[in-house]
Amino acid sequence: MKTLLYIEASPRGELSASSRAATQLLDLVKGRAPQARIDHLNIWAADLPPFDGEALAAKYARLGGKPLSEPQQRAWEEIGRHVARLDAADAVLISTPMWNLGIPYRLKHLFDLVTQPGLSFSFDPSIGYTPILKPRPTAVLMASSGDFTQGPSYGRPDLASTYLRTELAFIGLRDPEIVHIAPTAGPPDAVEAGRERARPQIGKVSEWLAGALR
Repeated sequence: MKTLLYIEASPRGELSASSRAATQLLDLVKGRAPQARIDHLNIWAADLPPFDGEALAAKYARLGGKPLSEPQQRAWEEIGRHVARLDAADAVLISTPMWNLGIPYRLKHLFDLVTQPGLSFSFDPSIGYTPILKPRPTAVLMASSGDFTQGPSYGRPDLASTYLRTELAFIGLRDPEIVHIAPTAGPPDAVEAGRERARPQIGKVSEWLAGALR
């Protein structure tokens, strides 16, 4: 059975435009690949360990080629479980709002956990950084109050898309498809137009993800 890892980054549930769009997309995926399993990771309900103390010491021990203490090993194994959950997925879907031009801090927390030497990337001074995770279809549904689909919104840059493309590629999930649901605030006709603009893109992405899950 193939698995789609769905990472939900809004704390607002179905009040969230990004979560509602994800529900729509997942319904389409289930219809096209009914045998697939959906692994739902709600980052606000998940127990994400802090990346400090023994976990941070374990990272630097590994980078320095030093043995890990027992507390460091336990912390590193916990991080490894989060990386393994991501790597077990045949496809990945992330739904997220844009907060202050970037992503929610809990989503950044998750990426800080799974971006680790020897687990999701390697480093060789002669060639630099190399991702370890294998590429797989990866999509992002991003809701924002401003409309960034044509570039900056009132002079404000979209830092969220840039970060996600760079971070995902760094660990191996190259070329994520990003669908913008925008604007989510302002005149009702503009909000509705944004939803309609996203609808065919959601349909196309659902076909792409379902194809990887059959």
